[in-house]
Amino acid sequence: MLSLQDSARHEGPGGAAMALNLDVSRTGDIAVVTCRGRIVFGEEADELRRVVLDLLNETTRIVLNLAWVGYIDSTGLGTLVASFISARHRKAQIKFAALSPRTRRVLTLTNVNRLFEVYETTEQAIKSFRRHPDLPLGKIG
Repeated sequence: MLSLQDSARHEGPGGAAMALNLDVSRTGDIAVVTCRGRIVFGEEADELRRVVLDLLNETTRIVLNLAWVGYIDSTGLGTLVASFISARHRKAQIKFAALSPRTRRVLTLTNVNRLFEVYETTEQAIKSFRRHPDLPLGKIG
């Protein structure tokens, strides 16, 4: 089980380097996943999905920092949407932070950005969870 108490780095099976590195940290009850690399078909998308599902077993608040994501393919987009659906079914929220220009363009062109609240920084995303603690989950505004 993934511990949210410590920062963790996730790599492929046997410690092999993947095209995506995930660093998980915690701010209070909010998990922050910093993604570096490519969210693509194969181990990368599978690992992101596994990490998000593990986190959803422990928290209802997740921020995905996508500042260092250089490429997302259709499987990666599907992984983000599936993560959103899994979170919604658990009455949890996933928010995006610090989108790279390329990632922002892909999410906008495909309208995936409409599913998630998107913030310029991780800190803004974290603060947004605290602004409306009594409101039902879902888009605010």
